[in-house]
Amino acid sequence: MLTRKQLELLDFIQKRTQRDGVPPSFDEMKDALALRSKSGIHRLITALEERGFIRRLAHRARAIEIVKLPEAMERPGFNPRVIAGDRVEPPRGALPVAAGVIELPVMGRIAAGVPIEAISEISHHITVPETMLTGRGEHYALEVKGDSMIDAGINDGDIVVIRQQATADNGDIVVALVEGFEATLKRFRRKNGMIALEAANPAYETRILREDQVKVQGRLVGLIRSY
Repeated sequence: MLTRKQLELLDFIQKRTQRDGVPPSFDEMKDALALRSKSGIHRLITALEERGFIRRLAHRARAIEIVKLPEAMERPGFNPRVIAGDRVEPPRGALPVAAGVIELPVMGRIAAGVPIEAISEISHHITVPETMLTGRGEHYALEVKGDSMIDAGINDGDIVVIRQQATADNGDIVVALVEGFEATLKRFRRKNGMIALEAANPAYETRILREDQVKVQGRLVGLIRSY
């Protein structure tokens, strides 16, 4: 299944290629999808390539070839704006059903292993059940990179849903910003005035840091498994 942004990009590439005979540039893709930087386009292109929808050809400018389209896009009249949440009138006699879903920004990848640079740019959006969100406040999603939290059921490639908050209780799994520039997903504990960031994999050591070295950026509230 593709996310809304992935579908939008695939649709845009297809239409521009049909119109102009060549795929759009990364700048054109960025503007069309209203992204702040080309890094988000790179992530979307990589995701489409990994799922077999496009192919990048080496040593050629704008070398993107559409390999296949989702079944829905092959039907006449397909419009990706419906996927984006446009109102569609139900058939006559249909019972009203609450959608119960919400769209969250995916901020990029979070290290469940060796910390990586802090994430601040939205790469795409993903739809999640409202029941996955806890209480009021902002939520966002991150793609997990690494295996240090596998014993907590969090695998490489999974999507974690995070409630944005600056505090945590002992035992919470949090997004922690370490020394202002490294972001990691770990279990949070306070020990003797220090902060312990614990992995859920015996192959990784617990990191013990001063409180002023760690800033909690959110708490794990949901998980979307990647198969």
